[in-house]
Amino acid sequence: MLCRHCGTEIADKAIICYRCGAGTTDPVRTPAAATRRRSSLVGLVVIAILLSLALFMGQASRTVADPNQYQIIAGVLVGVALVLFIFRIVRRR
Repeated sequence: MLCRHCGTEIADKAIICYRCGAGTTDPVRTPAAATRRRSSLVGLVVIAILLSLALFMGQASRTVADPNQYQIIAGVLVGVALVLFIFRIVRRR
């Protein structure tokens, strides 16, 4: 049998060519397609922005006459940031 790549005479039962290292048969399995992962930096930036907005709302609630609205918004922002953080941890596993 002749090697398909370099033309060297090799044994009929050879798996690879001893000269060039090329396989004598086509692979049985094709490699899985690589999926593109999103950058983890984007998620961390979003979480940091949510937490900084929550801190700002908490600080702003000290100076207004009706602080309940600002405190509720700050609590919701912290809650959303925590849910996003937990979702990121669970998704990695």
